[in-house]
Amino acid sequence: MKLSPNTAPVEPDDLLIRMHNQVGAAVDVTGSRHGTDSRWDCHGCGAHPQFPELDSLFTIRAKANAHAAACRAAYHRLA
Repeated sequence: MKLSPNTAPVEPDDLLIRMHNQVGAAVDVTGSRHGTDSRWDCHGCGAHPQFPELDSLFTIRAKANAHAAACRAAYHRLA
């Protein structure tokens, strides 16, 4: 049996930034570089903004980075 964190999920077409949390799970920032339609999703714990929090890339990047710095969760699959 092998445990493996979800460190390299399929990249969405609108991926802007991929960070990794403390255990290597991906935290993706998606959307567009301009405007207010960027968002973040954690592939480790499944967290994302509770409400449709579409914001500028600058703001979302800071929130995603703060989450990645604190998150120690990783989905595992059994093989």
